[in-house]
Amino acid sequence: MSVQERKERERAHRHQLIVATARELAESQGWDAVTTRRLAERIEYSQPVIYGHFREGKREIVGAVALEGFAELTAAIRRAVADGPAGRAAVAALAGAYVDFAGRNPALYDAMFLLDTGLPFAVEATPAPLREAFGTLVETLGEVAGDADPAVFVEVFWSALHGLVSLTRSGRLPREAAAQRLTVLVDRFAGG
Repeated sequence: MSVQERKERERAHRHQLIVATARELAESQGWDAVTTRRLAERIEYSQPVIYGHFREGKREIVGAVALEGFAELTAAIRRAVADGPAGRAAVAALAGAYVDFAGRNPALYDAMFLLDTGLPFAVEATPAPLREAFGTLVETLGEVAGDADPAVFVEVFWSALHGLVSLTRSGRLPREAAAQRLTVLVDRFAGG
């Protein structure tokens, strides 16, 4: 292995260490606890090293965490629909996987959807993990879109699902009826 290859591998490792540490800190203490100073202390590197990886600082770090989250969400949805459910069963499996993912990873979910990351959605510059997540939703839900444009159908479904997750998490909707609300959403979007 050349010196250059070793340096690139070490840089990639440091990059991933920063992202993993930020995510761990956010999940345990919230995003307000994630600062470049605290990250530097945790990973035992200086703040300039962190800025060498993430010039925009925390915003860019949160964006890197969000990209990981979209890849993980895509994998969770693909696992949920891997057995080939169709129609309502596919919509229910997808919705269940989404809600479970959001519940297991609240800080990650916040990074993906609620915090300013600068990640562009629905444009040519949209990063691959976001496009793949959306594409997985279109693949799964396209068959129940009916006459609607599948992409628009998915945008509306995703918005409704995100609204249910966010309003339930914030306590604005009672948790006791979360399953019932999800059933109504699935039934409406699956044509039930």
